[in-house]
Amino acid sequence: MLKVGVLGAGHLGKIHLRLLNESKKYELVGFYDANEQYAEDVATEFNYHRFKSVEELIKAVDVVDVVTPTLSHYNVAVKAIQAGKHLFIEKPITNTVEEAEELTRLANEKGVKGQVGHVERFNPAFQAVVPKIENPMFIEAHRLAEFNPRGTDVPVVLDLMIHDIDAVLSVVKSKVKKVNASGVSVISDTPDIANARIEFENGCVANLTASRISLKQMRKSRFFQRDAYISVDYLEKKCEVVKMKNAPQEPDEFAMILQNAEGEKKQIYFDNPEVSPNNAILDELETFADAINNNTKTRVTFEEATEALKVAKAVIKSFDE
Repeated sequence: MLKVGVLGAGHLGKIHLRLLNESKKYELVGFYDANEQYAEDVATEFNYHRFKSVEELIKAVDVVDVVTPTLSHYNVAVKAIQAGKHLFIEKPITNTVEEAEELTRLANEKGVKGQVGHVERFNPAFQAVVPKIENPMFIEAHRLAEFNPRGTDVPVVLDLMIHDIDAVLSVVKSKVKKVNASGVSVISDTPDIANARIEFENGCVANLTASRISLKQMRKSRFFQRDAYISVDYLEKKCEVVKMKNAPQEPDEFAMILQNAEGEKKQIYFDNPEVSPNNAILDELETFADAINNNTKTRVTFEEATEALKVAKAVIKSFDE
């Protein structure tokens, strides 16, 4: 079992603490939170060991789990890496691309494993359809959330849209060519709703919308590729795969047949994969343990998270152009 400590015991930090405490792959050593009174309350309520400093926690563990506000990611991550500790860090990896690139360089130099918490990669509905996504040419994603003041310390792009940016980059095997975006600030100082059009060198286009001022929640993506339509509902953990193939000469009477202007007939059929229920956060943490123990590549590398951050920053920059 790997000794692990958690930096940050806020809403998500407490979830990490609980899951790590239950995991068979980790030994939870304790946590650190900069708010002394809050940290004392968490320690008392849940009986977790509370460290008095970041340095004290880093010294006592094999793995550091960073669940602090984004602005502090870089500073605490550098301390962990320089101490030779493996590092799980919540998304976005850092506040700037330069910081992310430096962390990646340091981790490689020190030979430590790093993984970033892009949790939707572990959503069971997304995992179920990934093998079916082959060469998508148009992608549409909507990620809508009700207003929560807790997330307004970062732009909606870094808070919400980056989930879909990472998912798209993981399935489109091509470089980003162009980014156009617009955003509107309604309540916060930074945009609360944003739309981005991301064009890839291979011709694929992704149209992403994110909002944190909606009246209802929605987390859906649709992938369109030759002879197939794939949808993922991250919230409901459901997926649908609709495929088309050349219609047989004598189709079944219940078959769904489409005919184009040239007279070609296609049969529509459903190829819905089974969705295996899981706890996505526990899965991402435990696959990180596996990567450390087996010395294999992590599921969401620092390099991949840096690419997602680059695109997110390009979206934000596009607001002012």
